[in-house]
Amino acid sequence: MKVGPVFKTISHARTADAVIHQVEEYILNGVLRPADRLPAERDLSEQMNVSRPVVRDALKALEQRGLIVSRQGGGTYVADVIGPIFSDPIVALIERHPAATADYLEFRRDIEGIAAAHAAERATEADRSTLTSLTAAMTQAYAQDDPHREAELDVEFHHAVGEAAHNVILLHALRSCYRLLENGVFYNRKRLYSHPFARERVLEQHRSIADHIVQGRPAEAKRASEEHIDFVASALADVARLEDRRAVADLRQNQRRRASASTK
Repeated sequence: MKVGPVFKTISHARTADAVIHQVEEYILNGVLRPADRLPAERDLSEQMNVSRPVVRDALKALEQRGLIVSRQGGGTYVADVIGPIFSDPIVALIERHPAATADYLEFRRDIEGIAAAHAAERATEADRSTLTSLTAAMTQAYAQDDPHREAELDVEFHHAVGEAAHNVILLHALRSCYRLLENGVFYNRKRLYSHPFARERVLEQHRSIADHIVQGRPAEAKRASEEHIDFVASALADVARLEDRRAVADLRQNQRRRASASTK
């Protein structure tokens, strides 16, 4: 499938400000993500129908605003404008206190439910197509027994729901929230997938969320999203309890062996 140019032709006021406005709008609306590479100066000039000096001035201003970064001989990229939702010391503190995971999931339950409801009301044909494609890819990854790919698609799916909600504040709040999830701050999917039937259940839940959004059912989409997080919370609690039991059982077994050895 041929992919067209990202940037639109500027028909009036071919100034650096017009170029800046379009790039800023794309970053704000999530069209451009952190680390996305911008087209070369010549390509931007052609796509936007402006002179190369105008593009050069616009890129310089965008870099001064901290929205893009230039790498010597490596092109121009969207800066990490989202940034961490918490400072490094707070992240380290959270990692040392697992109870924070429950609060994180509670927050996700609320905010993702709202996003799913908005998505069901506001999704465009392109949004619906993206969600359908992602669920198909997730199904394929499940069938190929590829948990790593499933995990990648899981995050991308939730990004897509946030985009389909068409609320830029909600979108960037979700992206910052998922940054912690990608880094394994609260939990990793390997632990989640160790729960019996977790991979199958999570796939079914994502399909349900996508189906309700595509069919335009906001109440059902919200409920499906909330039930998904409820399952994740419950499964992680089950896994934690099992790990605790195994640890205690191992300690008991080792103690018995030591006691038996000392009597010989």
